[in-house]
Amino acid sequence: LLKTPESFQNARKIYNKGGHSKSYAYVTLLDGLGAPLAKGERIMGKNAERLEVAGEAYEDYETGSKFLKVLYTTSNIQETYVECQVGMLVEKNMKGCLIGEGDLKIGGRQYAYNYVPATGNWNGRTIASFSKGTNAQDEMRLNCLGCPYKDFMYFYDYYGTDEYAHQFVEAAFEGTKTQFTNGNADFSLYSFMGKEQIIKKSTVYLNIFMYVIHGWEEALDDCERGCLDCNDGAAHSWDEGVCYYTGSIEGGPGGTNTGGKLLHHLADKRCTDYKTCGVEGADLGGTAKLNYDLFSLFSVGNFQLLSGNCPAARATAKEITEKMYVPMIQGAMRCAYKVGEMFGGEKEKAEGAAFAAAVLPRVHAADPGAADIIYQNLKVGATSTDFMAAKNAFQSVYQKMGVSCTDVGGLWSDAQNKYYTGMEPCVQTVSSLNTTVQSESNNTLAIALGCTFGGLFAIAAAMVLYMRSREKQGEPVFKMSDQHEDIKDMN
Repeated sequence: LLKTPESFQNARKIYNKGGHSKSYAYVTLLDGLGAPLAKGERIMGKNAERLEVAGEAYEDYETGSKFLKVLYTTSNIQETYVECQVGMLVEKNMKGCLIGEGDLKIGGRQYAYNYVPATGNWNGRTIASFSKGTNAQDEMRLNCLGCPYKDFMYFYDYYGTDEYAHQFVEAAFEGTKTQFTNGNADFSLYSFMGKEQIIKKSTVYLNIFMYVIHGWEEALDDCERGCLDCNDGAAHSWDEGVCYYTGSIEGGPGGTNTGGKLLHHLADKRCTDYKTCGVEGADLGGTAKLNYDLFSLFSVGNFQLLSGNCPAARATAKEITEKMYVPMIQGAMRCAYKVGEMFGGEKEKAEGAAFAAAVLPRVHAADPGAADIIYQNLKVGATSTDFMAAKNAFQSVYQKMGVSCTDVGGLWSDAQNKYYTGMEPCVQTVSSLNTTVQSESNNTLAIALGCTFGGLFAIAAAMVLYMRSREKQGEPVFKMSDQHEDIKDMN
């Protein structure tokens, strides 16, 4: 964003109308269809250079229909996955768009058509659509096999609306106050600088975050219906969740982590602040341990779905979702420290408000009192920020959230080569009936845990060997679906 009224208007149009995902041409046939046309049926045409353009029917059409949506076919090559990107983009790519008038080949017949390419190419998937209207209500609360989805209900119960993500972002664009049950924000208090941070982060941490979880839940619904082939299969929905988590531009040259904008990249950024990078989670750079852990779980979950082991896949999805809150906690606590201890300005305050908005509903479900402490210290317009109060509130609900001290780490100071005072990693103990259990003083517990983890390690080792064997055969257990449609990152 360029922090001008015009740039914000352009960004808002793209947020609502799109420009990159599920691109389609809305054309008019001169004569109606001579036969019914099924969703997904092949349609061929030509571009302005008279080169072939492949597409398919966006939906089902009856005989005689004259108005068609032609969904452009995508490829697996990111740079050219679709060559018609128009929508509300300022810089449009029309190289692969259907020419303004010509013939479409449908079911062995030619149909003359026309449309205006500059205004007739739209997008069936937008970031706003993940939360806008009745989409979230239908897909995550009312009209799905597993409805209501547990994590979605944390947010619905806290904010009081299905559209919480969309309303949060739109209020930031408008510079107005939200009308939620809890967690309200008055964006009239922010300049373009603060609103930019809210919009960039909330589109990812609220809209896309929940749609990632929707991917796991939809896969589990398909699995429990015994329907591995519906909606392209449970594994396809699972893969979509992985794709939305990662984004289409993640990973720079040589495997660097400089390119992403979505949740995978967020985890990599926060691990450099909390010294939780690397396979062991003890490094200050590279891939986050969280991402190593998540991609291992992605592989396991995919295998469980393909095997029809729905209960195991559900347990894996739960573990994945719990871990996804970690970067939100890290971001919120980091901003609380920067604002409360280092006198951060509007940018840091807005970042903190965005991180808090993405995790407050989950904290509230664990302990409303803890959520209120965090909100009062990180909300838009907070009069003061007590980082220790916010940190302690977060740590008080780690166990209920399925998060550990090791997952989060501590806020690291490169200049001092140590953790910031008061932001050191916490040390978790296991409590039962108000009694702290020390493992070194309980031999029985140690033996039981040793046997349990030994068994789990053996199972994990067998799984890894199996997946390696499949990879060597050219048939990896976990791979992206060929039918995945990329979504361009927005930040």
